[in-house]
Amino acid sequence: MADVKRRDFLGMTLGGVAGVGAIAALVAMKKTWDPLPSVVSAGFTTVDVGGMQEGEIRDTQWRGKPVYIMKKKVGEKILPARDFKLGDAHYSIGIKICTHLGCIPNWKANEEIFHCPCHGGQFTSNGVNVAGTPPPRPFDMPPFAIKGETTLILGESGKEYEAMMASANA
Repeated sequence: MADVKRRDFLGMTLGGVAGVGAIAALVAMKKTWDPLPSVVSAGFTTVDVGGMQEGEIRDTQWRGKPVYIMKKKVGEKILPARDFKLGDAHYSIGIKICTHLGCIPNWKANEEIFHCPCHGGQFTSNGVNVAGTPPPRPFDMPPFAIKGETTLILGESGKEYEAMMASANA
């Protein structure tokens, strides 16, 4: 081994410590760029619609927003841009936030409409705004994918969702 002088040894030690410090700083910066696990898990919500009865509405949340899923009654009007088929039944889905002022409408089962108590906005069971009421457009729809026979995954864009969006934009 070559004869190492004290000055050379201190220089190599300082360089090594600086290199380790730089690597640690880069690892710390990378961790701050990654989303938190709670944020990643909040992106997807799994809903089992297997036990739903005709006309039933099930409320859930996706990314902190209220979402409704309704199993359509046999013979009820089906809109390709708003409804999808799962098994033998048709379902409607939407983010239950009024597109006028951001209120959360209530479902009135006897009238079969969503009614916003703040300003009288109304939406059909499909989430379409009723003409002559304040909301300018239908409920937004969360992206979803169908898994198996009875499971929806909110937050993942599946072929049924893509077909509904294509139908709505046509």
